[in-house]
Amino acid sequence: MKLFATLLLASALLTVAPATIAPAVQSEASVAGVGEGVFPDGASFNGVPLTGSTFGTGVLISADGSAVGEFQTVLAGSTLLGPQGISVVGNVTAGSLNADGSATFSGTATVDMGDGLPPADGIPFSVTASPSGLQLVLATTTLPTQTLDAGTITIE
Repeated sequence: MKLFATLLLASALLTVAPATIAPAVQSEASVAGVGEGVFPDGASFNGVPLTGSTFGTGVLISADGSAVGEFQTVLAGSTLLGPQGISVVGNVTAGSLNADGSATFSGTATVDMGDGLPPADGIPFSVTASPSGLQLVLATTTLPTQTLDAGTITIE
């Protein structure tokens, strides 16, 4: 009888334990991606017309909304002087999953306009990423959503 009670208790614990653990695991997420994006016509940043970008990211988002990781991109621009690559290197500190399956993460970045002037540090940024592309916000400038042209973005 004692063995039966022990087995019954163990069975109950094994049934209940995954239910209590699963929500915490499901509310955490990772975002990983590397690729090239294409901007729609008319996109620009600080007066520099943009055609697309190359990017890479690796982010872990915790259930409490904190996050760790990096986001890097080179925005492909052009001026009268020729091509101009705008480099953005961001340290991710916060993030969340969205109802549509996308993920949004944010932090501060160093932005190098590629024009010979020193880079600007501490620029707030956010990225909303989905398997089909991403949208970048730098300070108060919201860039148009880039369509993924090559590569992949995975949200788990």
